[in-house]
Amino acid sequence: MDRVRGIHHITAMATDAQRNLDFYAGVLGMRLVKRSVNQDDPGSYHLFYADAEGRPGTDLTFFPWENLAAPRKGTGLTVEVQLAVPEGSLAFWEERLRRYGVRLGSPETRFGEPALPFQDPDGLEVALVETGPRPFTPWEHSEIPENRQVMGLHGARLWERTLYPTAEFLRQALGFEPAGQENGWSRFAVAGGGSGKFVDIKEYPNLPPGRWGRGSVHHIAWRVDDSDHQLQLRKQITATGMRATPQIDRFWFKSVYFNEPGGALFELATDGPGFAVDEEPARLGEKLVLPPWLEPQRARIEAVLPELRLPEAEVRP
Repeated sequence: MDRVRGIHHITAMATDAQRNLDFYAGVLGMRLVKRSVNQDDPGSYHLFYADAEGRPGTDLTFFPWENLAAPRKGTGLTVEVQLAVPEGSLAFWEERLRRYGVRLGSPETRFGEPALPFQDPDGLEVALVETGPRPFTPWEHSEIPENRQVMGLHGARLWERTLYPTAEFLRQALGFEPAGQENGWSRFAVAGGGSGKFVDIKEYPNLPPGRWGRGSVHHIAWRVDDSDHQLQLRKQITATGMRATPQIDRFWFKSVYFNEPGGALFELATDGPGFAVDEEPARLGEKLVLPPWLEPQRARIEAVLPELRLPEAEVRP
């Protein structure tokens, strides 16, 4: 059986694009590696934040839609994004986030790792989790010291009405295995587990289904090596009785979308060709980049998109 390799990216929903950029590139110090548009709604942005290289597994992306309604937090949704930070860095992050007025939760320990939950400006539930070394390239122009920078996507948390169907689907279709239980959360890991290679699920049998809105996770994308690997996993998904889209070319990667049995939206995304296929690595994210099939619409697209400014770095003593 083929398996996914871990998390490729997570996409969430925001409202104000500039505020989102100020928070993730400014407060969190992540690199904006691609400034593009939602290919299914080209009148809105798609913003990609990652490590310096924009490598798969480090990429948190956003669809900013100004008039999003409030979400309903419930089952069948991804309810939290976890970001990996170096061991010993949470005190730095707690002080920094407090200084910016970020709504913080209480520090806790999750499966042996210190974690600091908080909400972003749109209410997205995020947690910084201390973890050991992992593939990561620091961003030299970040105002965050290299030994404190966000290293990438650590994991995600889902609420499900019934755990078993999703657990079996993860095992049969994507190659996950059970990796422990703690405080009502069941962890499932792939490719040996570790940072970027797990998902946590909690069962809430009496909660209604959730509903997307501002601050919601739109989907989790799982890493696959290439097109052949993706299509083989698509066969495994449809063999369980779940529907999956045809392969869709997103230019920087290829995608297949599907819902897991509980309702959460997932994606298979190829590792390549990557974000440097159409921009110099040193200039990623500096200008609006469109896939070739949208270039003829550039003038019309640019006319409706709000102007974005990269946040200015703090002057540090």
